[in-house]
Amino acid sequence: MIDLSAEKDLTIEVVEGILFGNQEIKIDSKTKQKVKQSYEFLKGFAENKVIYGINTGLGPMAQYRIDDDKLVDLQYNLIRSHSAGAGQKIPDVYAKASMLVRMRAIMQGFSGIHPSCLELLETLINADVYPFLPEHGGVGASGDLVQLAHLALVLIGEGHVTYKGEFRLTKEVFKELNIKPIEVKLREGLSLINGTSVMTGVGLVNVIKAKQLLNWSLMASVMLNEIVMSFDDHFSVILNSVKKHEGQNKIAESMRLLLKDSELIARREDHFFSGNVDERIFKRKVQEYYSLRCVPQILGPVYEAVESAIKVVVNEANSVSDNPIVDVENENVYHGGNFHGDYVSLEMDKLKLAVTRVSMLSERQTAFLFNSKINEILPPFVNLGVLGLNLGMQGVQFTATSTTAENQTLSNSMYVHSITTNNDNQDIVSMGTNSALLTKKVIDNAYQVQAIEMMALIQAVDYLDASSKLSTSTKKVYDELRNIVPKFVEDTPFYEEIANVVDYLFNNNVEIPKE
Repeated sequence: MIDLSAEKDLTIEVVEGILFGNQEIKIDSKTKQKVKQSYEFLKGFAENKVIYGINTGLGPMAQYRIDDDKLVDLQYNLIRSHSAGAGQKIPDVYAKASMLVRMRAIMQGFSGIHPSCLELLETLINADVYPFLPEHGGVGASGDLVQLAHLALVLIGEGHVTYKGEFRLTKEVFKELNIKPIEVKLREGLSLINGTSVMTGVGLVNVIKAKQLLNWSLMASVMLNEIVMSFDDHFSVILNSVKKHEGQNKIAESMRLLLKDSELIARREDHFFSGNVDERIFKRKVQEYYSLRCVPQILGPVYEAVESAIKVVVNEANSVSDNPIVDVENENVYHGGNFHGDYVSLEMDKLKLAVTRVSMLSERQTAFLFNSKINEILPPFVNLGVLGLNLGMQGVQFTATSTTAENQTLSNSMYVHSITTNNDNQDIVSMGTNSALLTKKVIDNAYQVQAIEMMALIQAVDYLDASSKLSTSTKKVYDELRNIVPKFVEDTPFYEEIANVVDYLFNNNVEIPKE
């Protein structure tokens, strides 16, 4: 059980525990009281005042006053009219993250909505009841209006949810679990749909899985360096410390720790600096290809991009993105634009570029393994069968190449693709929801490319009969992957093995040792 409080920020570790550790949550009574006070204050403060979304129309129709006897109808109309998304269902874990972020915003007591909203979100998260959230609809300002309307639709007992893997009517699941819809009293509709919760929820999963992918890419890179028995100076302290980038030095440090007890990594001093080299044309490479030698310089910026994205998305998750903001302490209501998703949108665009770079590195390393003329130690396509008769892993390279190419196209920015909408009321928007969802797609693709490289790596280790000489860290990965996929000698379909390795990589983090 994870205790949540308005006074305590979410951390990425807490989020990971809730989303992937099956941890239930409990909101403390002090926080629930704070939400109630916010509601009670707004209810009294709103009398005889004009407050957006309570007694006015919405968006460009804000100039129209709403009669007192129609105020609740307005909130229901807002939820139902904006439940207008299209496309595929956002997967459950991303929907769960979105609920968590929306709940966190309400917990802080600046929303002025009925406490039943907070309590129902807590119940649904713990019961693993996930609202149908469509991929398409949000422009990222006024937040995730369309997707969050679908969430609010569930909270009023309508729409659809996924429960125990089944897509069902909300009212049926609520009846089965004895769950009551929220009480719509004042501005529940506007507050629930007016925020950045979906782009931020998707962003939280993205940063968790991007960091995990980076670790797998790092592990693949060190294993590849072992396979070719590369020199150790390119990840040495001295070489990397003359560059002042934190990420580069962090990656180089991790490489040193991962390879600490490897029997395959060479020292340049024992070869080219020995004074006994008489060759005119060197059989041993003086320097490796960039995809092996420049790993700290390539993955270093990725490390920093991931860490930056974690900071921004966690900050957004701990923010209040409503409009207006209800301030109980100063007894006022402030109108503005906290729903604007620029922070998340820009950061997801940057993360998307970084993850695409990881998939490009993985694809190039795979190409190196498959090209016998370049690596000069392996058969073409790491073919352990009869050359010519058998084709080895030739087919999987097409998948790696095409998937990487798709990532390169998807990495074009959403942040700079604002389109005016809402009768020109929303004249510049963030497109943060699209940016987060496209980043999700890029991450999913990158795991596929990474899985193919991991399969090629362990195949290469088997050909060289080098498993006993691997470092402790890479040997552990080798053993785990060999339990998932067999050694390929005869030609066989690969698609099931690729899917199994993708699933393993996506659902498991690799351990990176620390000093």
